[in-house]
Amino acid sequence: MSDLREKALSALNKPATYGPDLKLEEYSRNVDEWKESEITDLPEDIQVGALSCGVTPKLGERAGTFFQIDHSVVSCNTNEVFKEKVEIMSTKTALEKYDWFQDYWWNLVQVDTDKYTALAELEWDHGYFIRVQEGAKVTLPLQSCMFMANESVDQNVHNVVILEPNSEVQMITGCVVHATVRKGLHVGISEMYLKPGSKLTFTMIHNWQQNIDVRPRTSVLLENDATFINNYVLLKPVRSIQTFPTAHCKGDRSTALFNSVIYASGKSEIDLGSRVILDGEESRAEVVSRVIATDESKNYARGILIGNTGTCRAHLECSGLLLSDKASIHAIPELTANISGAELSHEAAVGKIAEEQVQYLMARGFSEEEAASLIVRGFMDISIFGLPEFLEKEIKLAIDLTARGL
Repeated sequence: MSDLREKALSALNKPATYGPDLKLEEYSRNVDEWKESEITDLPEDIQVGALSCGVTPKLGERAGTFFQIDHSVVSCNTNEVFKEKVEIMSTKTALEKYDWFQDYWWNLVQVDTDKYTALAELEWDHGYFIRVQEGAKVTLPLQSCMFMANESVDQNVHNVVILEPNSEVQMITGCVVHATVRKGLHVGISEMYLKPGSKLTFTMIHNWQQNIDVRPRTSVLLENDATFINNYVLLKPVRSIQTFPTAHCKGDRSTALFNSVIYASGKSEIDLGSRVILDGEESRAEVVSRVIATDESKNYARGILIGNTGTCRAHLECSGLLLSDKASIHAIPELTANISGAELSHEAAVGKIAEEQVQYLMARGFSEEEAASLIVRGFMDISIFGLPEFLEKEIKLAIDLTARGL
């Protein structure tokens, strides 16, 4: 652990490759500690905020729950039905409980990548450890919530997910800020290990505020026949968010899918990307991004596909809808084939709402504003996520709760 600290200290002033640079000294570590409690015992405004990003207080509807407010873990439990199939705890608890857990710690994400990974090591505020047992099919989703309740705080979490061979689970994770918070920094390190034959569907909803900065750092390792589906929804303004998750399809016949739906408003600066490295024979990847840009937002949609076997196949797609002359969308695809036979492709399109579509809806009784709203909501259709019906319904409800003012 001392080596990790030394590496982190060496990178504490190292800016990230992408996104605006932040001054870490502007954020505070001064927060009150929250006591452990059930979600239903938390203040109503916190429950409402959590619900807006898909996290429900009805614990019977989830296989397990992890809830963190600022620097405190307030709720961590597993549904009785799944106690033999799933482990959920703080990563601090997991490091104390399991000696072998150190082999998974800072193994996929390097602690000296930039100042944000360094901060997550030097000022570490829990995060979740989730392990799904071999062969377990978890039929209800797991949920986690990272809640920021205090002004100007930095919240630095480190999450680790391990799926043992032939296991399967869905996770819905929400990040949300209290309505009164005007400034803050969230740093999230996530390392995910998908062992042979396992499948993880990971759906994330972010509800931030206009002056919040967000720096997730995520890496996923897929072994033989493993499948990773990553769904991302961002609907609220944010001062800046920059992330570039990497999926490493090391195993044969492994598959990585990244889907994102972004509504960028205000003066948000959003730099989102996905990178897939295809090393396994017959490995597959698809990256699909939908971005709606309005007001004065700046948006960067990056995608990198790297094919290292002659039997890999991958596709990258970015669609952008520009609703303001002061907003911008930059689609930045990159394909690298390092061996004959690799098949990589991409397509990108950025435009405005088609006038004929608006006129068609207006001819059927909708106002111009209603017509534009319908088109935008259709563009944000999450059916591309391929979720089970009951979970898709909950995500749509969360989108509706946050999108009524669009």
